[in-house]
Amino acid sequence: MKKILILGAGLVAGALVRYLLAQEGFEVKVASRTLGKAQALVGDAKNGSAEQINVDNRVELERLISKADLSISLLPYVYHPLVAKLCIKHKKAMVGASYVKEEMKALDAAAKEAGIILLNEIGVDPGIDHMSAMQVIDRIRKSDGKLVSFSSYCGGLPAPDANNNPFGYKFSWSPRGVILAGKNPAQYLKDGKVIDISGEDLFSYHWPVNIEGFGTLEGYPNRDSLPYIETYGIHGVKSMFRGTLRYPGWCETMKKIGELGLLNEEERSDLPGFTFREFTGKLIDSARDDLKGDLAAFLDVSLDSHVLSDLEWLGLLGDEPLPEAVHSPLDVLAARMLEKMQYVPGERDLLVMQHEFIADYKNHREIVTSTLIDYGVPGGDSSMCRLVGLPAAVAAKMILQGKIRLVGVQVPVVSEIYEPVLAELKQMGISFNEKKRALD
Repeated sequence: MKKILILGAGLVAGALVRYLLAQEGFEVKVASRTLGKAQALVGDAKNGSAEQINVDNRVELERLISKADLSISLLPYVYHPLVAKLCIKHKKAMVGASYVKEEMKALDAAAKEAGIILLNEIGVDPGIDHMSAMQVIDRIRKSDGKLVSFSSYCGGLPAPDANNNPFGYKFSWSPRGVILAGKNPAQYLKDGKVIDISGEDLFSYHWPVNIEGFGTLEGYPNRDSLPYIETYGIHGVKSMFRGTLRYPGWCETMKKIGELGLLNEEERSDLPGFTFREFTGKLIDSARDDLKGDLAAFLDVSLDSHVLSDLEWLGLLGDEPLPEAVHSPLDVLAARMLEKMQYVPGERDLLVMQHEFIADYKNHREIVTSTLIDYGVPGGDSSMCRLVGLPAAVAAKMILQGKIRLVGVQVPVVSEIYEPVLAELKQMGISFNEKKRALD
């Protein structure tokens, strides 16, 4: 029996654990800070077990890793290098869904010397985005085509039937990370020119994106797209863009939220005892009774703008007291969004991903649009849980079965990884719809 250690029992672990428990020849141990969560995931599976662990206890962490044939890290990304180093020490494979940072890259030679794979970025974004993009890019190359433009969008959203708040967004975990992403600068390549965007201006750059088979969403840049030219081996491309998808209106509201100062992480000592109304008045230096009018003037929007109604719906003009455990404007925003913008039982989420490839061939130019639309299961796994967890689970299985034999620090941009993983995901109903048309 091959032994798999899963570190973490959070919201994206469920589908992964169940998939691996259903495979023959595997023993699966889920280790988590909260034993009850690990036990709930394992259930009564005879080939499963649960254990409580504090990952800061290196002795205990090393003990678990040394006894497994492969470890899957669903921990916060800061722990991945530690897990990877212990896997190298004991010559055990590792799988994770987070981005490769410099500290992980530096382990490549040691992993190769140990003869093991440290497979990263094998979730959805990153993960399915890499695999689905490379499958088409490699096909273009094999057909003697030259890729001249690549764009990719991805977004996790409420399904239309659950899209019932004015922000068009819901959180299934802490919103802090999503909010902080709105402060990131961005960079992409358009028609041979590098476009630099400051974090302050991020939400000024947005546009409609037509999603095949779904409708129109709003897209905006997602961090730095330029390194993916190297990752995908598409040197010479004229346009390279990676973006985030939201329902229309998100960017305008978030831009004004930034202007209001709600993305500020600096701690303030004057928040205790404030109501939301008093807090908002303090942000814009308004002491008048007409806070709504002052807010409209401060943000340079009309009184009937959707931005103002969004902020009012969020409760920023209300008389409720601020939550007790807030120390900064960002804390206030995150707490309010978490309270007002959660999924309720029976609601489903939606994950949308769409790539666009433009390639030159000897006698023509072609555009390929590749679209994934995936819905969560009401009362079951969310789409995010399935699409983050299942690629990692499938890859882990294939590593242990010897179908993936690569060593070193890897991401799934090579056919030895992406072809079999995408093929199995397709059997589970996770696949892209592709459309081609010639361009003049």
